[in-house]
Amino acid sequence: MNLTTKTLTQLSQSFQAGEITSREITDAFIKNIKAKDGDINAFVTTTFDLAREMADAADSRYKEEKLLGPLDGMPLGIKDNICTNGILTTASSHSLKDFVPPYDGEVWARLKAQGAVILGKLNTDSFTMGASTETSAFGVTKNPHDLTRVSGGSSGGPAAAIAANMVAGAIGTDTGGSIRQPAHFCGCTGLKVSYGRVSRWGTIPMASSLDTIGPMAKTSQDCALILQCIAGQDKKDSTTGHQEVPDYLRHLGENIKGMKIGIPSEYFVDGLDDDTKEAVNSAKAILEDLGAKVIEISLPHSKYGVAAYYIIAPCEISANMSRYDGVRFGTRVGEESYEEILTESREAGFEDEVKRRIMIGTYALSAGYYDAYYRKAQKVRTLICNDFKEAFEQVDIILAPVAPTPAFKIGQNTDDPVKMYLEDVMTIPASLAGITGITTNIATSDDGLPIGVQLLGPAYSEERVLNVGHQIEERIRG
Repeated sequence: MNLTTKTLTQLSQSFQAGEITSREITDAFIKNIKAKDGDINAFVTTTFDLAREMADAADSRYKEEKLLGPLDGMPLGIKDNICTNGILTTASSHSLKDFVPPYDGEVWARLKAQGAVILGKLNTDSFTMGASTETSAFGVTKNPHDLTRVSGGSSGGPAAAIAANMVAGAIGTDTGGSIRQPAHFCGCTGLKVSYGRVSRWGTIPMASSLDTIGPMAKTSQDCALILQCIAGQDKKDSTTGHQEVPDYLRHLGENIKGMKIGIPSEYFVDGLDDDTKEAVNSAKAILEDLGAKVIEISLPHSKYGVAAYYIIAPCEISANMSRYDGVRFGTRVGEESYEEILTESREAGFEDEVKRRIMIGTYALSAGYYDAYYRKAQKVRTLICNDFKEAFEQVDIILAPVAPTPAFKIGQNTDDPVKMYLEDVMTIPASLAGITGITTNIATSDDGLPIGVQLLGPAYSEERVLNVGHQIEERIRG
């Protein structure tokens, strides 16, 4: 019996029924990591000894009939920008290569309180800035389906670890598509939550008005299981909402007959791969067969999303990265003066993409340019928000491609930053609007690469997109 190929839900049920121990599950995943990660490079740090201790503790709780919840004893991976007390947390950067937090980020604290087991920290683009993990200080994470291709970014480590059966589930972050795009590239399921649905306290920030934390796993049901644990208000994060947390699992399987599904014409751009178009059509056919009504809609300002995002996000990056001066945070280089320490520490600690975004943001915020760039980008963001608001008055869910193509080759876009930025053309609008969306695997390209579709819903409608994603997956599995 290959435990690592089972879903998180299946493993949880087997453990709770006493059919298998957490230690057996954990050891199976550790064995798989040792066998595969040398080629894939999904992990920045592994925590095998701690994982075994946590698994043994879960087994003791089972024997004492004191299990903490459905995630008790389940081995997960955590993206390396989420703080973990006593465990190296680098954001895959040179600047934080030696940073060991003295506290847990809220998401990991909640998972740990439910008995989850940590297998390690997963690779990301440096400070989560990238679409391929190629900016990571620890090397690119390769796609398990084709080692010559990227796993996506910035949550490429979590997506690859799930696809290669090295974790039962993972936590990623999504600022402009960083959960949804890697899930599409690697053939797993990834949920971008609504802005404020999950606390970001203790997570190394990129762009504070855009950052979200969400679950990644083999299925929508698994994502619902994780979200149930991590969602909800946190007094330490003032952006978290007061909305009640639904019972996500209870909503799975609800009848979608009569549900209105919108397909935005603007997402079918030049350069959209034929296999990707066909995947959307396949999802459309499944939904229609389930009784949903599919209609064409318009999101007219989506075409400005990338331009607006790459002003707003760098401006926030410029502010957030100012703390890494070699004195308060970050690796310290130089000794003569504060100016020397500041300059040399940033030169040594920041990767090229990080420097690029800081410079873009600093320029856009400078005197004489703030109104021309930042303020105008925020006005465009409002127009995009209004587009989605009007669309959701007509439809319940939006169905769209995730990216123009399946996973691209390693090195293919590294010399062209604009081309790399355009990889997020279909995920960025939802991030600017702060709504929720899920990527679920739907098909395979002629080259054997996974293809996903994204299902977008209004803010705080995670139960809706999880249900629709779950029903598509159930239909595909037969």
